[in-house]
Amino acid sequence: MKKLIIIMAVIMAIFIALVVVTNIQQKQNVEGNPFGKDKLHTETQKQLDDPLYQNIITPDQLKEELDAGETKTIYFYSSTCPACKQTSPVVVPMAEEMGIDMELYNLQEFEQGWDDYRIKSTPTFIHFVGGQEVERLENYHQDSSVYTEWFEKVKETPSE
Repeated sequence: MKKLIIIMAVIMAIFIALVVVTNIQQKQNVEGNPFGKDKLHTETQKQLDDPLYQNIITPDQLKEELDAGETKTIYFYSSTCPACKQTSPVVVPMAEEMGIDMELYNLQEFEQGWDDYRIKSTPTFIHFVGGQEVERLENYHQDSSVYTEWFEKVKETPSE
C-alpha cells in the first residue's frame, strides 16, 4: 500500500511540475508582446515572430486614433482563421508594396472587435477616413486581383 501511495505522489508531483513549467514558458513567450496581454492564444503565440503579423494595433490604440479623426486601414483577422492564414501572405506584402500602412487587429485576442466594428467574418479589411469607415472588403478571395483593386480604391480615397 505504501508503494502505491508513493507512486501516486510521484505521478502527481510530475504532473504539477509540468503545469508549472508550461505556465512559466507561456509567460516568457508572451513577455513584451504587441498585444499588451499576459496570456495569448497558442496560435497567436506562433505568429509573434512572423513578419506578416508585426504591424499590430490594439483596440485602445484604434479607438483613440479613430476618435482623433485619423485615416487608417485595418486588417481584422483571427490567428485561428484558415482563410486569414491564406490571405496574410498575399495582402501584407501587397499593402507594403503599395505604400499602405495596414495595421492588423487580432479578433482572437480582442473579441470585442466583432461587435465594435460589425465584423461578420474574417478576414475583413476596413478603411477609415477622418475616423469614419469609408471602404470595406470582407471574406477570403482566391483571386488576388480583388485585393489589388480594393487597395487601389483605398489609395485613391481622399484623406481628410
